[in-house]
Amino acid sequence: MSFVNAPIRKKDAMSLVTGKPVYTGDLVPQNALVVKLLRSPHANAMIESINTAAAMKVPGVCCILTWQDVPDARFTTAGQTYPEPSPYDRLILDRHLRCYGDPVAIVAAETEQAAEKALRLIKVQYQVMEPLLDFTKAKDNPILVHPEENFRTLCNVGTDNKRNLCSTDCFEVGDVESVLASCEVVCERTFLTKANNQAMMETFRTFSHIDEYGRLTVVSSTQVPFHVRRILSNALQIPKSQIRVIKPRIGGGFGAKQSVVSEIFPAIVTLKTGRAASLIYTREESMTNGSPRHQMQMKVRIGANRDGIIRAIDLYALSNAGAYGDHGPTTIGLVGHKSLSLYGGLEAARFDCEVVYTNTMGGGAYRGYGATQGIFAVESTVSELAAKLGIDPCVIREKNMVAQGQHMPTYYNEPCNSCALDRCMAKAKEMMDWDHKYPRRVLENGHIRSVGVAMAMQGSGISGVDIGSVEIRLNDDGFYTLMVGCTDMGTGCDTILAQMAADCLDCDIDHIAVRGVDTDQSPYDTGSYASATTYVTGMAVVKACQSLRDKILTAGASMLGIPAEEAEFDGSRVFSPKAGKEISLSAIGYASYDGHNRCISAYESHSSPISPPPFMVGMAEIDLDPETGKVEVVDYVGAVDCGTVINTNLARVQTEGGIVQGIGMALYEDIQYSPSGKMENNSFLQYKIPSRLDVGKIRIEFESSYEPTGPFGAKSIGELVINTPAPAIMNALYNATGLFFDTLPVRSEDIAMALLDKKA
Repeated sequence: MSFVNAPIRKKDAMSLVTGKPVYTGDLVPQNALVVKLLRSPHANAMIESINTAAAMKVPGVCCILTWQDVPDARFTTAGQTYPEPSPYDRLILDRHLRCYGDPVAIVAAETEQAAEKALRLIKVQYQVMEPLLDFTKAKDNPILVHPEENFRTLCNVGTDNKRNLCSTDCFEVGDVESVLASCEVVCERTFLTKANNQAMMETFRTFSHIDEYGRLTVVSSTQVPFHVRRILSNALQIPKSQIRVIKPRIGGGFGAKQSVVSEIFPAIVTLKTGRAASLIYTREESMTNGSPRHQMQMKVRIGANRDGIIRAIDLYALSNAGAYGDHGPTTIGLVGHKSLSLYGGLEAARFDCEVVYTNTMGGGAYRGYGATQGIFAVESTVSELAAKLGIDPCVIREKNMVAQGQHMPTYYNEPCNSCALDRCMAKAKEMMDWDHKYPRRVLENGHIRSVGVAMAMQGSGISGVDIGSVEIRLNDDGFYTLMVGCTDMGTGCDTILAQMAADCLDCDIDHIAVRGVDTDQSPYDTGSYASATTYVTGMAVVKACQSLRDKILTAGASMLGIPAEEAEFDGSRVFSPKAGKEISLSAIGYASYDGHNRCISAYESHSSPISPPPFMVGMAEIDLDPETGKVEVVDYVGAVDCGTVINTNLARVQTEGGIVQGIGMALYEDIQYSPSGKMENNSFLQYKIPSRLDVGKIRIEFESSYEPTGPFGAKSIGELVINTPAPAIMNALYNATGLFFDTLPVRSEDIAMALLDKKA
């Protein structure tokens, strides 16, 4: 291999670092109307009346839309494969406002100033109702978030809107209660994780226009262009054949852009006015009305023998969908499947879950997608169990971790075909010098240095559901065009797929031109989410390249006048050692365009019946000031098994970035609501995320396995890497203080007060 497993520079690197106009906001037409949204000042209210007369008189205002001007068709904004598990519980504009910031009216004007002035002149009378803000009291609460009769679901996910239930589920392997009853030690804890904002640099943004054929064209920063097309069709009540979606470069997504957040509003303005229209969310709008990680409460019971053999795990999760159910029924499943399955010798396991509606911002997809919360709870409880038993937390994991060749009944009954988790643990211990640093040491200044550990797994695409497709063409002069439908959101998937194609076709990577997503031209792909692209779309690339090689060989042999069985293709020519003949790839390419043959291309799709998990061990070393409770992560090591690493540079920065986000979840990011339901963390002044200055060393190593169902043996890496920091840091905090913390984020004042209480 010349390019796979190499540190290849991203194909778009120079355009990005030199500031080329590649993002959605750079491409907005100069004559586009500026779209702004009037948002609800209440968490739960009905619109009694709305008067737009004065606002329409503002010079430059072209269009104001209210709930009376838009289709009365419910839909979901969750970018998922049809039929979507998420309930159809939204309208473009609704009389019933279910959270602070819900859209009340759409204003489109020639300038931003005119649109902002019009917003201030719209007069609305509200019937303000009591909001339901506490998700632990939402089930069967008399306050109904979705009392409407036209609420509907396409899949049976245990929804009951008259009980505020977005979804429910339960699975059990073995008899949990009887096994727990026979265990020598049972550890039980309850955990709470807050909602987290993806905080990508590029906020939500979209522009739309009518093309020369009279079709709606939507250009958007999205991870799911083909899903956007379907969702727009549902919301706008127009055929999908009349919608085209184009995805430029994306300035970060982390799952936020797996939901249709900004696309619908400029699209309906364009349909109403015939004009191009653009909506760019402010940072405040992205923070308060985006699609953050779901808030969750998790109750864990783990039973074990005194020798540290874990026999049973019982996990219950309650998730806050917020005002809308986007991704609610699907994120919750990963809480159990991706945490329980880390332990391969369980006699019994159970996962029970409920997702409830409240009058807070609706949740969505965020890197880790439920596994992050579940792994925090389970891994933290395993660490407490180890402390109870007096066992090194690494040792208890070494005794119980899943291993290659095992069957995983809690992971969709899939086999574990590739697993280097044991080697990841050994590597992480070596990198951290665990045996010397564990559990803690006191420095001369009174600060405490301690270490903590956690394991994690994720998946590689959604088994049996999602699909990746590619088309690859041989061009004149012998270079290739790779057409993909997946979305590069900064992760470098365009580069990774080109690396695979170059090695499959024995050519230079510069001979592979990659074209991004246009739903009119690109092959269908479900999009970039669920850690799917490298594994699922990558295998489509491998299959398409093999098909193309066969076609090139056949065409070249025909031009040489020899049987295809006697010919060989080495990437630059088709030749026959026996006949002493050869023809260049360039000549074959020209001939295929010049009427001597036909255009040579190959199209392949791939969907996998399994979703092989990548694995990781993370270790944190913290510095704790016991007087103030301030925690600094001075060193973090990660050992990752993602199968074959396709691009070593990109895999490393993916891992580093995910770790920083996980540190933010553990120590910094704290979404809070006022008693009336207004989110108080609506900017980076109030919502703290760690910068590079807030984390110390981050060191990454790869312990590769070989996944037989993946391209070149590869698995995923994108989501896995956010899952270990929170439980590893909590374990380090216990080793420093002797105290267990069960609510994220853990703030300095929480630690300081807990230490004072301990002294008292």
